[in-house]
Amino acid sequence: MVIFLKKNADKDKISRLISYIGEKNAKVMTCPGETGDLLCLSGDTSAIDIDRIRAMDIVEDAKRITPASRLSSRRPIGQDTAVRVGDAVFGGGGFGIIAGPCSVESQDQISSIAKEIKSAGAAVLRGGAFKPRTSPYSFQGLGEDGIKMLVNAKKESGLPIVTEATDASCLRFFDEVDMIQVGARTMQNFELLKELSHIKKPVLLKRNAGCTIDELLMSAEYLISGGNGNVILCERGIRTFETETRYTLDISAVPVIKRLSHLPVIVDPSHGTGARELVLPMALAAAAAGADGLMIEVHNDPERALCDGPQALTPSEFSDLSARVSGILPFSYKNMG
Repeated sequence: MVIFLKKNADKDKISRLISYIGEKNAKVMTCPGETGDLLCLSGDTSAIDIDRIRAMDIVEDAKRITPASRLSSRRPIGQDTAVRVGDAVFGGGGFGIIAGPCSVESQDQISSIAKEIKSAGAAVLRGGAFKPRTSPYSFQGLGEDGIKMLVNAKKESGLPIVTEATDASCLRFFDEVDMIQVGARTMQNFELLKELSHIKKPVLLKRNAGCTIDELLMSAEYLISGGNGNVILCERGIRTFETETRYTLDISAVPVIKRLSHLPVIVDPSHGTGARELVLPMALAAAAAGADGLMIEVHNDPERALCDGPQALTPSEFSDLSARVSGILPFSYKNMG
């Protein structure tokens, strides 16, 4: 942290400020300047209230040099974190595809899709049971019954499962769920994040369409600071002025996040584009950009899907995508069947 003092600042007040810094177990060095001295802080400055310092009449400004998202930052770790979901590994050289329908609609539907995507190389089965929807008139999911159907499909196929928790109250149904998804709409539901930070299960954290990468990492910080370091980040498109696609899939987020954070990052080209014909090229682009995995919507009858049919691949289309992605990642693609 660097504190910019005003010119001719009161020396007694400076001394009190330096004492406050010392009480917080940080070290300070004074650097003289023509327009005002600088206080350069080192050590752990996390306990220092930067807003309190900025409010002091002797202070021109104060800035943190180290990232606020220190636990998710690459700097202290130095190497990639690998997150295991069942037998699948994301990050640290592991790459996997999460696949399945937007919503669980019936036992036959989810069980059939699970078996087909597993044979095509999927590592994890996805399916929405609790569905936050923009319209109150849209299908909201089967809730607890949907979870039970996912668990049955897990037992039949052998695939681990991931599904979304919309708030903390539904977590009582998630005992047999292998990974809990925090959807884009709830990325900044901090009470939910705090609750999930105490649950020793992997969390798939999706980026909100209107949030920056820094805000995504700060949400991850809530999870890690509470004790849950099993976090996978997911880029799924941001809102821009473009109308030809559902969102603008930010492929550049992959190398940017990898530069900033040690956490694995996957890409969801289904939600990011909203169009079936764009899923394959964007999946290939994400893999080439260094993503640690993909999340692909697959439905055995997209035209009759209760949710997001236009962006869902058929099982045969998914099989083609899986094979073509594996060709880009001959050394790190560990989860192909």
